[in-house]
Amino acid sequence: MSNQLARELSPYLLQHAGNPVDWRPWGAEALALAKAEQKPIFLSLGYASCHWCHVMAHEAFEDLEIARLLNERFVSIKVDREERFDLDQIYMEAVQLMTGRGGWPLSVFLTPDGEPFFGGTYWPPRARDGMAGFNQILSAVSDAWEHRRPDVLKQGHEITRALRQVASAGDEAAGERAKAVAPRELDDTPLKKAQETLQRSFDPQWGGFGPAPKFPQPLALRWLLRRWQQSGDQELLRMATTTLDRMAAGGLFDQLGGGFHRYCVDQRWLVPHFEKMLYDNALLAVCYLEAWQATGQEAYAAVARQTLDYLLRDMTDPQGGFYSGEDADSEGREGWFYLWTPAEIEAALGSEAGRLFCRVYDVTEAGNFEGRNILNLLRPLDLEAKLLGIEPAQLAAQLAASRKKLLAARAKRVRPGRDEKVLVSWNSLAIDALAQAGRALDEPRYTGAADAAADFLWNRLREDGRLLHYWRAGVAKCDAYLDDYAGLGNALISLYENGGPPARLDQAVAVTEQILTRFADPNHGGFFYTAADHEPLIVRKADYFDSPTPSGNGLAATLLLRLRSISTHENYRAAGEGTLRVCFSRMCRMPAAAFQLLLAMDLRQ
Repeated sequence: MSNQLARELSPYLLQHAGNPVDWRPWGAEALALAKAEQKPIFLSLGYASCHWCHVMAHEAFEDLEIARLLNERFVSIKVDREERFDLDQIYMEAVQLMTGRGGWPLSVFLTPDGEPFFGGTYWPPRARDGMAGFNQILSAVSDAWEHRRPDVLKQGHEITRALRQVASAGDEAAGERAKAVAPRELDDTPLKKAQETLQRSFDPQWGGFGPAPKFPQPLALRWLLRRWQQSGDQELLRMATTTLDRMAAGGLFDQLGGGFHRYCVDQRWLVPHFEKMLYDNALLAVCYLEAWQATGQEAYAAVARQTLDYLLRDMTDPQGGFYSGEDADSEGREGWFYLWTPAEIEAALGSEAGRLFCRVYDVTEAGNFEGRNILNLLRPLDLEAKLLGIEPAQLAAQLAASRKKLLAARAKRVRPGRDEKVLVSWNSLAIDALAQAGRALDEPRYTGAADAAADFLWNRLREDGRLLHYWRAGVAKCDAYLDDYAGLGNALISLYENGGPPARLDQAVAVTEQILTRFADPNHGGFFYTAADHEPLIVRKADYFDSPTPSGNGLAATLLLRLRSISTHENYRAAGEGTLRVCFSRMCRMPAAAFQLLLAMDLRQ
């Protein structure tokens, strides 16, 4: 049994190719079918390494009753949100407007014209724990479509109108402000507000910002380090280093293989959601590298190295690009690949070395996660060495040897699934991290990997001078987005500044010209997320605020302001500062969501 997803490239779509649901990929054919049959669309968005996407797929999309309801009453469309960030942005915002929350899997019901009228995230197949069952949701939506269609269409129109209002909110004011402040410099209002926001939400004991679940926020931490260097305020340094120390000591960090998991469900960074994403590791590697440069503490350089080594070892395609992510699950269980018992450790290391390792890395018979153990450091190693009565260097050497043996033992386990898409935007972050690390740490292998990946993107993901968004299995597809272009431009500049050939600067200029000609908002300034010739959707959005990845406008402003000092193009400074002016009111309103723009402001001098 297979559906139309069997012909797709996306690992996420292929995961659903065997469902009894008659899934179709997003495209003109599926939309035309919905119009011809006058059926509502069920749109499901997720990604290959998403744990709850797997849960809903198994529970609901393999259920024959649910498949029958979907096949009879809906046109069902499955979208890899990493392939179509443009669709994900629009329909995630729609669900957030309707429900006040979002996440993946994202489940949205649309009219045949693509207007959203109802949505949510994960639903169990049948009612439980106070949650409506997906079978009930499908029946209710179908009933509303059949018997109250004018109301449903009205709801879709109203939500679409709200999306358009949100997309344009403040644009007129922003445009007027840009004109009004053009003769003078931007002030530091958003910088002060960002600092106040972080100080209010900072957890002084465990680091991080806000309550659990806790997400690493590398852009915020990089900005704190810069703010400390500019102001000398030691509180800002303490906020950054406490967070960096706690994250690296906890279960968020893979203590054996290097690299960071997506986020932690608890306050103390112990229990992660075990998926690993390329963008997190690229951004965090830069963050720890800059912490080492700012403080001179070698531990930060070590974390940066371990993170980049993980990317080179486990996430690199033979042709040079970097894969997108790794699942949380293996053998049907979340985190199973990363968990240990004392017996397993002693079997790999021997009794004496095993007991020492268990003491240092919090491995007990009771366990700290579902009867097994997430490796984490209970105490700093210098304190542990003092308690054990040995030299810190001796302890570090013993633990390094043990980690090497355990990593080899772990390699024999069933690995989590790996999403082998190569995305331009996320690869650009990795290239930038490797280029900076190669220069700062004097590691030619990092620079070599960055060069190879840049060549791969330039040679394999361009068509007629334009970028494509992603590549897999020898095929590149999808029009690239603003963060693809701006991210690659920044990465190329980092390679050029690292002693790369002048061709790297020429490539960065070519990418930047594409941004200026195809993505610019001619009415208000700044840039749209999609190009002018992109597939028309119900909203054309601009990307001002950071998600887990830097915003498109933030990356574009950074690129333009970096270029203005090393190229002969006089218009880049004006375009970069103009972007900051357009975004200024947004930075003031939501500074904690605009750290890439705030980092760009440092480049105005």
